[in-house]
Amino acid sequence: MAFKYNRLDKDDVALLMVDHQSGLLSLVRDFSPDDFKNNVLALADIAKFFNIPTILTTSFEDGPNGPMVPELKEMFPDAPYFPRPGQINCWDNEDFLKAVKATGKKQLLIAGVVTDVCVAFPTLSALEEGYEVFVVTDASGTFNQTTRDASWSRMEQAGAQMMNWFSVGCELHRDWRNDIEGFGGILAKHLPHYANLMQSFAAQKG
Repeated sequence: MAFKYNRLDKDDVALLMVDHQSGLLSLVRDFSPDDFKNNVLALADIAKFFNIPTILTTSFEDGPNGPMVPELKEMFPDAPYFPRPGQINCWDNEDFLKAVKATGKKQLLIAGVVTDVCVAFPTLSALEEGYEVFVVTDASGTFNQTTRDASWSRMEQAGAQMMNWFSVGCELHRDWRNDIEGFGGILAKHLPHYANLMQSFAAQKG
């Protein structure tokens, strides 16, 4: 069967931010703390820029997992937010699942902590239900690279596509002429090297 390149469609995609919680963040060892937080907030900025429906959820936040990082709550004050009382797989939470289905989107971007559980479980569940799933690899973290690579392989074999926040943004944007300063500003905010490009572009424009 011939390969079909289904691109991310800003009009047919929703973002699921799963268990980016203060306690769980301390478990992330496959990225440095600063890099990881930057990646998560870059993905959030992209979702806001493209007006992508975003759903937030936490797992057992009254326990050691802790509350959702405040920046995400502040960035998406009106987003559906589900503090799950106990379900490890967010797909098992009825209210969360209803919210996903209510978006009417066929594509899902999923990021979370930890990759092998909080990302992998809903990814496999969503694939089983016919969604097209894109895992945002660098906005998801876990204990070490071995664990990460095994979970990436598991999700890929099931049909998920692995992306990073930069490629997500570019695939949604499609054409630089849509908004040079707006999209470039997000890249410059989260990639210091890209800030140099935007500064030289601004200087060239005079």
